[in-house]
Amino acid sequence: MSGAVRTGWVPSTGPAAPAPARRRRRWLLVATVLWAVLLAALTWTSVRHDPPTVREQRTLDQAGPVVDRAVGELARAAGAAGLLELGPARIAAGCRVTPFADGARLRREVGVLALDGTERSVLAGLAERLPASWRAGVGSGLNGPELRADAGEFVAVQGRPTGDGRIRLTVDTGCRPVGAGYTAPPATGDAGAVAALTAALRALDRPVEAAPELITAPCPGGALARTARSAAGPATPAAVLAPLAGGIPLLDNPPVYAYRAGTVNVLADLTPDASRLTATVGCPD
Repeated sequence: MSGAVRTGWVPSTGPAAPAPARRRRRWLLVATVLWAVLLAALTWTSVRHDPPTVREQRTLDQAGPVVDRAVGELARAAGAAGLLELGPARIAAGCRVTPFADGARLRREVGVLALDGTERSVLAGLAERLPASWRAGVGSGLNGPELRADAGEFVAVQGRPTGDGRIRLTVDTGCRPVGAGYTAPPATGDAGAVAALTAALRALDRPVEAAPELITAPCPGGALARTARSAAGPATPAAVLAPLAGGIPLLDNPPVYAYRAGTVNVLADLTPDASRLTATVGCPD
């Protein structure tokens, strides 16, 4: 019995695969390789030529000019009499673009006049005067009306009342790769803004700076909106500025006081912890 072979037994290695099956596997492998090459080529072409589809595809230096132009659009929409100040660029590092890559975000602010009770109408007017491509709209937020818009390139715009006769408009890139970093627009001087700031500093009995901080944004028509900015020192009653306002302030809501001097809007934010003065010239009408 030990030498008997059972009928139907098949060796463990199995029969050789038929030739057609081997050819199908080879063609499947070739097709997979070709598809991978095609996908890589399409990806390279998309990266080189297609517009970005997510925020992480735009670095901070690429988004910076979009932010500056958005600030200029907001300044134009606010109007010469409604624009109170342009805020400096603020860069916050340390955010995460991906779990493996650090990034930073850029924010700029614009202050706009909005007397108590007019906040929603001011925001609605701003939304109407912004570019149609921004799809700006005003809705109800947790603490009152809010403006929301998209300035393009994944740059968000928001606007909210601050509760003291002003609206704060914020332009924000969100977290981005840093790239070459943000470069601020040229801060060329403006004699009108600097002169108005100097007069306010003297009225408050504060030292006059030889070169105050200058903040600019490009207006849509090619001009520059400008803010001259200075620390105002210890809090001082705003009444000392009344003669410069001609008795008709734009805003008198202590500790905030604003007035118009010719074509310049002067804002005194006289809070004890962050007292400052700004003088601003907006975009031409």
